Amino acid sequence: GTAKGNLGDPASAMLEVLDPEQNCNFVDHYLNVSFDLSQVMFIATANSIKTIPPALRDRMEVIQVPGYTQEEKLHIATRHLLPKQLKEHGLTSDIMLIPDTTMQTIISKYTLEAGVRSLERRLAALCRDVAVKVAEKRLLHKTASSFLPVIIDIVALEDILGPPFYLDNELWSRVGRPGVAVGLAWSTTGAQVMIVEVSKMEGTGELILTGYLGRVMKESAKIALNWVRTAAIEVRTCKKKLDR
Repeated sequence: GTAKGNLGDPASAMLEVLDPEQNCNFVDHYLNVSFDLSQVMFIATANSIKTIPPALRDRMEVIQVPGYTQEEKLHIATRHLLPKQLKEHGLTSDIMLIPDTTMQTIISKYTLEAGVRSLERRLAALCRDVAVKVAEKRLLHKTASSFLPVIIDIVALEDILGPPFYLDNELWSRVGRPGVAVGLAWSTTGAQVMIVEVSKMEGTGELILTGYLGRVMKESAKIALNWVRTAAIEVRTCKKKLDR
């Protein structure tokens, strides 16, 4: 969809289109032609239903579609995304290979999404790097058999894309330490387990929360602090220190 701007409000037009009492005689104001849309089944998609006006959302049947699993992303990448990127960069499977283990690493450590857009961008970056190397070798008149196919292993992956963006092992190694807890986060990209960590410092006893947090998360932090104050003796913490 498009946002509201100088050319009008798309949501208002959609309200008329989806109204069963009006769409049998819908008039396109640009063409000034009448259309019968009463027998049309409309399918609309959105990354988040929060941006859809309530009046428009009320005319729709909302179907929540879950994000892809790791296995589904691997299948999509090997069957569709990689062949597409190879073709766009003038490469073939005889020139460049990405083993499943490397592909799984890209999915888990270089992307964090419900879909596969970032995954396709990572594959495009790998293809560009290999395409440049192949072109340079040919300019130097070196035989292709000496370096083809280019196999993207873990070492080559980090050399091209850099260190992993998401390190689960580093996070989970902190679990069990005082002040560290496991939480569950949700966003438009999907759900994930996250590490919540607090730090104590001298102050006025005020609880400071950083970042863009929702109301429920803020309430949870206050409840956690109140519990620590209530159970100060059990956790061997001086209540006066918490007030400072």
